[in-house]
Amino acid sequence: MAIDLSALPADRSWERPGFWPALTAATAELDPPYAALHLGALAANAHDMLRRAGGKPIRVASKSVRVRSVLDAVLALPGYAGVLAYTLDEALWLAESAPDVVVGYPSADRAAIRRLGASAELAARVTVMVDSVAHLDFIDAVAPAGDRAEIRVAIELDASWEGPTGRIGVWRSPVRTAVAARTLAVHVARRPGFRLVGLMSYEAQIAGQGDAPEGRAAFGATVRWMQRRSQAELRERRAEAVAAVRQVAELEFVNGGGTGSLEFTSGDDSVTEIAAGSGLLGGHLFDNYRLFRPAPAAAFALSVVRRPRPDIATVLGGGWIASGPPGEDRLPRAVWPEGLGYAPREAAGEVQTPLIGPAASALQVGDRVWFRHTKSGELSEHVTAFALVDDVDGRPRITGEAPTYRGEGKAFL
Repeated sequence: MAIDLSALPADRSWERPGFWPALTAATAELDPPYAALHLGALAANAHDMLRRAGGKPIRVASKSVRVRSVLDAVLALPGYAGVLAYTLDEALWLAESAPDVVVGYPSADRAAIRRLGASAELAARVTVMVDSVAHLDFIDAVAPAGDRAEIRVAIELDASWEGPTGRIGVWRSPVRTAVAARTLAVHVARRPGFRLVGLMSYEAQIAGQGDAPEGRAAFGATVRWMQRRSQAELRERRAEAVAAVRQVAELEFVNGGGTGSLEFTSGDDSVTEIAAGSGLLGGHLFDNYRLFRPAPAAAFALSVVRRPRPDIATVLGGGWIASGPPGEDRLPRAVWPEGLGYAPREAAGEVQTPLIGPAASALQVGDRVWFRHTKSGELSEHVTAFALVDDVDGRPRITGEAPTYRGEGKAFL
């Protein structure tokens, strides 16, 4: 079904006591495991991200959603423009209806490269990411320049911070300086069959690192100290790199940021658009930020199937663990009933998850437990559809269904 996010919700039921029991009642006819997507919460998150972006366009990160109808609904809102895809195969699929798709990671998918080069229409809609001449060589070896459409290219600039204790950020591009960026830009510009149209840099140490983790005040202060210095360094270095690349090619876009850095990245004059998506579904990772708190738009329910001890309730499934460094913050969070936690030596299991805590004793076989996923998009890999829920007469009600990529038979990564 088509999703309309144009209006802000007048009734914010997810903020009131009783929301989770009401959501349980609304989905009582569904058999777990299932996922629910609250449309009012989704709309609130989408509009709040626009507010935080301060008028700078947001390119939707599809990895953080993986539901086409949600991507379409968000892109229908003024202020959102284009998709940041995570594989070339996915980008080609989305480009059948989306006119502007940037692939956020380099691709070595030969079949997808051939498809891209064989279609002038797709080649005009999709931009591939490179960070070395080797990527150009690979594309040419698969689809020679004289036998394919011109391929749009963006260069990725490393946005990590070199601090006093070493590198902080993610290992992505080897292109770090303005000189290196310009050198690669010259290679692209001189290479037949390619057109340089963009530059991207993702400041993970700012966008993906919560600056106010619950119960860790000292660590939060350290994170904020790091982020202030990283922001200052990146603002200067990125501006220099963008200026250097613009001497070689007229860039259509300079992409940066993420859900956690909308305020910072929107204030960087060298950036023309911001990539963000995780804040739409509102995973619990983003409960650890000072400047914003997304609504819990997406959640999933599991069934209690056994009681190995009077104070333990075991649900079927649960090991829907997010990517990143292994740790407690990568686990789904049991949010209803309140007062549930993981058994220390088992945590979230692939086929069963024992839950402990004050609420466990009252749970019976067949009861449901609600969880929030750490990030967002990875939840879509575990269900074929979201039950769409909206507030009707002040209470959540199922209003439709939205298939995930999996539900449409797609598994890109």
